[in-house]
Amino acid sequence: MLERLEIESFLVLADELHFGRTAERLHVSRARVSQTIRSLERRIGAPLFERTSRTVRLTPLGRRLHAEVEPGYRRVERGVARAQAEARGIGGVLPVGYLGSAAGEFLMDAIRAFGRLHPDTEVQIHETQLSDLLGALRTGRVDVLVTQFPVAESDLTRGPVVLRVPRMLAVPANHTLAKRHSVSLEDLARDRVFACSGDVPDYWQKHFAPACTPSGQPVRRGRSASTMQETLAMVGAGQGISPVGADVAARYTPRGVVYVPFTDAEPVEYGLVWRTSGETARVRAFVATAAELAALPEGAQVVGTGVEGAQVVGTEPEGARSVGTGMEGAGARGAGTEATGVRGAGTEARGVVGVGVGGRSVSPAYRSLRGQELIPAPGGASLEA
Repeated sequence: MLERLEIESFLVLADELHFGRTAERLHVSRARVSQTIRSLERRIGAPLFERTSRTVRLTPLGRRLHAEVEPGYRRVERGVARAQAEARGIGGVLPVGYLGSAAGEFLMDAIRAFGRLHPDTEVQIHETQLSDLLGALRTGRVDVLVTQFPVAESDLTRGPVVLRVPRMLAVPANHTLAKRHSVSLEDLARDRVFACSGDVPDYWQKHFAPACTPSGQPVRRGRSASTMQETLAMVGAGQGISPVGADVAARYTPRGVVYVPFTDAEPVEYGLVWRTSGETARVRAFVATAAELAALPEGAQVVGTGVEGAQVVGTEPEGARSVGTGMEGAGARGAGTEATGVRGAGTEARGVVGVGVGGRSVSPAYRSLRGQELIPAPGGASLEA
């Protein structure tokens, strides 16, 4: 049976072809390497290296032995490393889910950061749907979920907020609100507001589509939809209105839909959730990585908004990332489209909104205050060219 030092000395010397460098890599003396190689050659019964005063090279027998031993030894190394990671509870497979495009983009960044720290962990990605908001967690399909808050469930642990997105109102293009530069929560009483169908908590429904406005006016409930695309199709057909995040406005630009920013609505918050009974070292490590990523300082600069006073101010060392509409390619009223548009947020005539922050776009009609909230910036930002 070969000793570990004999195998390592042989493989490293075959790679370096230099006794001094081999000793450095193995953290032993040069004399120890020479002694170990001579012992190995006696065990084999023939020289494995040809040595001169100036060169070291493998003998034909040494080359054949290297070809046989090296692949197997590397497999053993990898197996031991995986077993050690499993013992620490971090290595292995981690299924992670997300709801919506903004959460998906953040998740990609988090997975890349996590992979650099824990390369032996395989992260599997799953998209979830509004109609089954928390089902993937409860069935074990995912162990961690990046989803829209609020989440208040006795069997689930709510982690940190990692993303905040300005809230907008999706309205039919021919609606009276479509001509407005902004809307308020009171405007929800002006039409039917769509609800989500499926397994969605009642408190979550009320958070996004309240039963009444802040002044107490009743909000009529419209039809239910199971997906965002279905909701927007009904908005475009003139069947009602729906509050959405600016990330939805950035991704979906169906014909007949206009997005108008709120002046008084809290931003949409995305955060991490996991099963309380399923919390493992692997889950904790991923949550810690995502939380650290969300809290990274990010400077924001507004470029070419064409709107006097529109601005994004400050960094976010203590809060979640703030994300805007990023409306590149989205149509805008007064910008060469008739049926699809986005109002507000400092859009120029080509319907381009926002400036990249950390790889994302931030609506210049909103100001970030240490990552804690988003409020309209001064200056009366308007989409009109």
